[in-house]
Amino acid sequence: MSLATAVTGSGPRVVLVHGFTQTGATWRPLAGALAHAHEVVCVDAPGHGGSSDVRADLPAAAELLGAAGGRATYVGYSMGGRLALHLALDRPDLVERLVLVGATAGIDDPTERAERRARDEALADDLERTGVAAFLDRWLAQPLFATLPRDAADLDSRRANSPAGLASSLRLTGTGTMDPPLWDRLAAIAAPTLVVAGALDTRFAAIGGRLVRAVGANARLALIPDAGHACHLERPEAFLATLRSFLTPPG
Repeated sequence: MSLATAVTGSGPRVVLVHGFTQTGATWRPLAGALAHAHEVVCVDAPGHGGSSDVRADLPAAAELLGAAGGRATYVGYSMGGRLALHLALDRPDLVERLVLVGATAGIDDPTERAERRARDEALADDLERTGVAAFLDRWLAQPLFATLPRDAADLDSRRANSPAGLASSLRLTGTGTMDPPLWDRLAAIAAPTLVVAGALDTRFAAIGGRLVRAVGANARLALIPDAGHACHLERPEAFLATLRSFLTPPG
């Protein structure tokens, strides 16, 4: 198995890993801006886009991600952040820098983890029954995406996904599958780490602070003003400025 990728630009490599229901194409505007100074690899995660037929849990998906991206800076949003976090822990030799956007290291409470897996299983069943378009209407109506404008949600690439692919992603790479969660391992991450969250996404802003504290002195938190969970889509210019500052530190 291998993951579909799109590569543009030249220079230090940056691998962009999308969130659930998206594809690598969702990163296209950001990739175009970064490609002036970087080789940018946009990956289709297992169950999505050109990797729709790939089935992999988080550790296996991280292994596939590393094979597709090689040694690079990895930028992962939400589900993509979970993949990038696993890669940074399992293959630190491949991760020069790590950027986690709206991501978590898992759910601490075993009961809550089991409940999350059950909810994701129900969502996967619903997706297979009703199809992608109807599922997306419900998915993007969640409070988590209340600040995401429809014209920034990249619905065309999301709708190109298959029910079977997205259902497999829910079952295999949902937050509840991080069992045990990764919090106790985060101090092993030596790569410079940037944790990003939308300032309006108070839940993931708090999780982001916890991630930074768990990783240690090589990690820092950046909050994107006036943005929610999908801060890179809601405020792309502010997100790009934050990312560029991290990729090209002073001196």
